[in-house]
Amino acid sequence: MDLFSRSWAALRTAVAGLPNDDFARPSGCPGWLVRDLVCHLVIDAQDVLITLATPARTEPTRDAVTYWNVTATPPDGTDPLDALTVRLAAAYEDPGLLRFHLDDVGSAAGRAAELADPALRVATRGEVLTAGDYLSAYVLEWTLHHLDLIAHLPGVPGPPAEGLARSRAMLEEIAGAAFPPEFSDEDSLLVGTGRRAPGRAEESALGALAARLPFVLG
Repeated sequence: MDLFSRSWAALRTAVAGLPNDDFARPSGCPGWLVRDLVCHLVIDAQDVLITLATPARTEPTRDAVTYWNVTATPPDGTDPLDALTVRLAAAYEDPGLLRFHLDDVGSAAGRAAELADPALRVATRGEVLTAGDYLSAYVLEWTLHHLDLIAHLPGVPGPPAEGLARSRAMLEEIAGAAFPPEFSDEDSLLVGTGRRAPGRAEESALGALAARLPFVLG
């Protein structure tokens, strides 16, 4: 729960510090500018609020790792929901409005997470999780999108080290295999989720795991 808060606060702080011109730069998400990614974060924050306000009475069906639906096909920006996000982001026109909306809704999501009982069972996407597992899953979401945010913005601070380490551990659980020890946590996440292709030496170090990449999370 604490790691959710730290990861989410770091991501929101990074967005808050962006100059307006950076919103028109590309992000690490194919087909999305930084403004599109930030708009997606607003939607994510709304999802957190909705989920934490949707209690369930049945037993959990997923945990922090099995929450994710895994495919091998990276997004290309043509998915209808992805395209809608682009149109919504463009409607803001002034990056300051988008920045304000993320701060407003994002702060509320952060407070809701801090107040949530980790044992509370919540419903989302037709599944049931404990609030603790749901928020733990979002550590991976925040960390990956923080990396997407800074992909072409080298001067912007990256995600917390503990968030990177936890996200790598979750991705390795999803993969059922460990990334090579010489891979940094960041490189493991970028290569493992298809955000960049492995170099020749990295591919050799990955061994049989290279043929199973990427693990695209949705």
